[in-house]
Amino acid sequence: MNSEITPASTVVPTESATTSAIAQTAAEPWTAPAIFYPFRSAAGDTEHFLTGDESYESVALSTPYTFFGRTYNSLHVHYNGLLTFNQPEPASGPNYNPTRGTEDFIAPFWSDLDDIGWMGMFSYQEYTNGSVLTRATQDINQYFPQMNFTASWVFVVTWDYVETTDMNSFIRHSAQAITFQTVLISDGNLSFFLINYGDCAVIYDQVEAGYDTINSINHFVIPDSINGNYQNLKNTSNVNVPGRWAFTANSVLESIIGVQMRLTSFSDLTQSENIEAVLLKP
Repeated sequence: MNSEITPASTVVPTESATTSAIAQTAAEPWTAPAIFYPFRSAAGDTEHFLTGDESYESVALSTPYTFFGRTYNSLHVHYNGLLTFNQPEPASGPNYNPTRGTEDFIAPFWSDLDDIGWMGMFSYQEYTNGSVLTRATQDINQYFPQMNFTASWVFVVTWDYVETTDMNSFIRHSAQAITFQTVLISDGNLSFFLINYGDCAVIYDQVEAGYDTINSINHFVIPDSINGNYQNLKNTSNVNVPGRWAFTANSVLESIIGVQMRLTSFSDLTQSENIEAVLLKP
C-alpha cells in the first residue's frame, strides 16, 4: 500500500478546526495517566490527525538518536502504533509484515489502528532542556541506577484513538479508547526508551508490542501484546510501574544485563541468581 496518502474528505477536521472545537467545548478534558509525559496541544506538541490507511509522518530529529548501534537523524511515526527508523513500514499490522528483520522499529501498540473507524491522532515533541529532561533523567536512573545518566534529548510521541466521530467525545474520552506513548531518551551516547500505556480498548485485529532490529539481532515482544491479553498492558511492567515498560537501546548494555524479560533493571544484577543467568546466557 502507498504510505503517502492524501487526506480523505471523511477524516478528522484540520488542525485549525480542531483547535476551534477544543476552544468551544466547555467539557472537562480527559486526564492521562500519571506515568505519561506531557503531550498534545497543552504541551505544545505537533499534532497529526488520521489521514488514511497505512499512512505515516517522517520527522527530522534535531539530535541524532542511536538505536542498537545505528544512529538516525530522522524517524517515521505510523498511525498504526509504530516507530520505524531506517525505512517506513508498509504493512497494516504485525501479521502482514513482509520486512521483519530488515527494519529497526519500536512497536508500542502495532495494529491496524488506522482502519478501525475511530477518531485517531498522534502528537510529538522534542526536548533539549527543561523539566521533561529532568524527569527523563530521574526515570532512567531509577530503572538503571548504575548508569549515572543525564538526559540531554527526549522525543515524546503519543497515540490517541477514541471510538467516536464527535470531537467533544474525543477530547473527553467518553467512549472506549486506546492511548499509548513512546519516549526516546538519550545523553548523546547511551539511549533508552519508555513505553507507557493508558486505555487499551477491545479491537478485532492482531496486536504486537516491543521492538526489533535489522537482522533481529536485538528484539523483544511484550508477552501480553500477542496472547490476546493486550487490554492488560496498562497493568503490566518490567520496572514495577503499572503501564510502563523501560528498555535500553544499547547493544553493549543489553549484552551485559541479559534478557529484558528476565531483568527488570540494571540493579537486578546485584542478585546472584541473575548474574548467573546472564553468564549462562548463550
